[in-house]
Amino acid sequence: MSLTFTFDPPLTRDLRDGVVDLWTDVSNAGGSVGFVPPVTREDIRPELVRHLVGMAEGRTRLLVGYDEEGRVAATAFLALNTHRLMRHWLWLYTVMVHPRHQGRGYGRDLMAAAADAARTCEGIEAIRLTCRGGLGLERFYESCGYKEVGRVPGAIRVAPGDDRDDVFLLLPLG
Repeated sequence: MSLTFTFDPPLTRDLRDGVVDLWTDVSNAGGSVGFVPPVTREDIRPELVRHLVGMAEGRTRLLVGYDEEGRVAATAFLALNTHRLMRHWLWLYTVMVHPRHQGRGYGRDLMAAAADAARTCEGIEAIRLTCRGGLGLERFYESCGYKEVGRVPGAIRVAPGDDRDDVFLLLPLG
């Protein structure tokens, strides 16, 4: 089975709850999505609200992957650049695949769907993302066509004494 992707899905309560559940489960499984476990749905919800505000303002767009049961199984947020000199590329944030679906190639499918979605955004020529070093994530993104273009050593503090690099990657869409 594969995931079914929808770009800019209707924002329903079920979708919001599904994203919160996904984000909570990914975070608690050790995923590098802005939190350190353990977290609760209530810990995640304010960050989702920030993403939803960006969507309401037209700055952020959502890509959702649904599993065969119609549950939210993967997400990525595409954030348009508001700086007038950088509107030709966008940010990819909060890239997640539910732990129960990992190891099936769904992450690679999500990245391809995100690139396809970005290509539908007028004037977008590239995608930028960052990831937490020390987990091998940059190798995954590089296998999806991204190139490391920068690294800030120790910029992410996971815990006292556990600083990780902030790795910048770019995917030209041309």
